[in-house]
Formats: sequence, C-alpha cells, structure tokens
Amino acid sequence: MGPGNIQKQVKSHYDSELFKTMVRSKLEYCSAHKIQDIQRLEAIQRSFTQRIIVCTNINYWERLKFLQLPSLQRRRERYIIINTWKILNRKIPNDINMCFYQSERHGERSGIPPIAKSCPSAVSTMYENSFSVKAAKLWNIFPKYVNSMKELPAFKAALGKFLDKIPDKPPTPGYVAEYIRLEIPVGRAT
Repeated sequence: MGPGNIQKQVKSHYDSELFKTMVRSKLEYCSAHKIQDIQRLEAIQRSFTQRIIVCTNINYWERLKFLQLPSLQRRRERYIIINTWKILNRKIPNDINMCFYQSERHGERSGIPPIAKSCPSAVSTMYENSFSVKAAKLWNIFPKYVNSMKELPAFKAALGKFLDKIPDKPPTPGYVAEYIRLEIPVGRAT
C-alpha cells in the first residue's frame, strides 16, 4: 500500500469522524416521520459521504456499510427501541402509559394503543407517527432473546447483532425502493 492510499484512508476516517461529531448530531434533533422528510435528512448524510475520497464511486447504501455509518433513520429507530427498553425496565418514567405483556413464545411485547376506526386521516397519521405506536410496533419485531435482556449493555449488544442482520437501506431518491424499515416486519405474514 502506497503513501497515497494511506493518506486517503486517514482522510476518509477523519472526514467520517468529523461528520459524526459536527453534522450528524445536529440532524438527529429533527423528527422525521414522512418519507419525504426522511429523504431530505438522508440527503445531507448522502451528500457528505459522497465527498469522502474513497467513497466517490459507490452508492449511498454501500457507503454506509463501508464507513460503518448507520442511516439517520436506523439511528432514530434504535433510539426509540432503547427508550422503549428503558420504559419497560423502569429506568425512565412511563409518562405515555405504554402497556407491556409477557408472551411465552415472543417474550416481552408491547400493546398498541387503540384508535377509532372512523377518525379523520390527519388524526390517523398523527396516531401512526406517535412515539407510543411507533415504539410498540418496533419493539414487537424483536425476538425473545433480544427483548428479554435485563441489563442495558447486554440489550444494546443483542440489539446491535439483530439490527446487523437487517439491511440498512433508507428511502433514497433515485434508488430502487427495496429499503427496509424496521417497522415493516421482514418475512412475517401480515
């Protein structure tokens, strides 16, 4: 490996760390739930990662994998899941009255709050994007070996291993819509 390649690798690592510290932390304050909002936020990360020298000829999803960067959407979903674990294990208050129940086969499950069938579509959209509904749907995807962990470090490790199995392909304009949101259970009958 020549000195030029080493310089490129050092610069790409430096650029990646700079992005994580200075830019991504600001983007995470945005609460995006509509596809177009998610795409706008991901576009900022996509644009930045495209400027990293060693990543100029690979697509966004491959850049995320190469740079070991999760998509902003995956980070938001992970945050929701960790906070749900904290609510379940009484590490933070359950101010939104999330309900949990035990399933012998699936471990800890969360009840999804009901909504009136005749509500207006705007109310239905707000309901679907509320923390308690999103959190319950995300939580219920995980198998027993993940959601039954009682210590936070062990839970985060099991969560990370599980999430590594699911491709991180956020909705991206110009890409084939094969992205997988955690909210859509992969391989399960609906």
